[in-house]
Amino acid sequence: MTAARAEWADDVLAGYQQTTMALGPDPDGEGDLFATLVRRAGGGPAAQTVLAVHGFTDYFFNTELADHFAAAGFRFYALDQHKCGRSWREGQTPHFTTDLARYDRELERAVEIIATENPGSTMLVYGHSAGGLIVSLWLDRVRRRNATAALSLGGLVLNSPWLDLHGPAVLRTRVTSTAIGALSRVRKTRVVRGTSKGGYGLTLHRDYDGEFDYNLQWKPLGGFPVTFGWIHAIRRGHATLHRGLDVGVPNLILRSDHSVTESADAPSMQRGDVVLDVTQIARWAGCIGNRSTVVPVRDAKHDVFLSLTQPKLESYRELDSWLDFYHAHLESAAPSAGRG
Repeated sequence: MTAARAEWADDVLAGYQQTTMALGPDPDGEGDLFATLVRRAGGGPAAQTVLAVHGFTDYFFNTELADHFAAAGFRFYALDQHKCGRSWREGQTPHFTTDLARYDRELERAVEIIATENPGSTMLVYGHSAGGLIVSLWLDRVRRRNATAALSLGGLVLNSPWLDLHGPAVLRTRVTSTAIGALSRVRKTRVVRGTSKGGYGLTLHRDYDGEFDYNLQWKPLGGFPVTFGWIHAIRRGHATLHRGLDVGVPNLILRSDHSVTESADAPSMQRGDVVLDVTQIARWAGCIGNRSTVVPVRDAKHDVFLSLTQPKLESYRELDSWLDFYHAHLESAAPSAGRG
């Protein structure tokens, strides 16, 4: 792997640092692209690292998650993907892309930086919602080119991964997908679905009925508009996943035990996944590949680590239990790797 060293600066979060990765011109014509790698400051090289990837209408802000991984012995990093959060630039459509594979380059740049800072370390990849879809597709491509071991990728944690399109069945027909594809070629930034009045965001932000503080410009309460070009890229990703992936590493899939309906009534949305249909996650989880552990968490939200106290604690307990297995798996695999 080519050595990649980063110049770090103070992040918007106290106790964190960030480095910007220039990615060149946007193939979708919205200027130059940048991605931002964030790290928890303090501590030196570690044998275990984690790279966290956010979902749609999201960016890294959950320092409690980072602290938890750090307490478990991991050096924590997070990626704000291009056009998202810290990486958005004036004139760009937030989170917009017409090809999910375009995230591969910044993911692997991040892997290179992390490997340079932590020689000999093994990386755990973490993905939430759309980020879970993106990293699963990427890991499958990495495995197909026989690069999983070379990149020292050891495991995957998925937090409510987006494995299918929520809503009426007609939205998932071939006819609808074909129509979306056709429109995406001529009106790629045309809005399919606008923003809501708050929905899920009302259960999260501390200025409303939640307990978390984050930048409402980077993660607006009602989400960002969904465009034809972006949803077509998502649907192509879903189709690839439904044919079956092999991410090449053991994986944990956490999700809520039930979905709830989005409404203006925040209390009714506090217990359950208001964004995705958890039965779809259950249905398609087997398509991730390798050794999958799927755990429904009672009353968890869409981001299980932003849930109310009890389901959040249960989510962390399940994560810790799986991390025990993960470490044992790495230890058992080490001798055979050495003989290879």
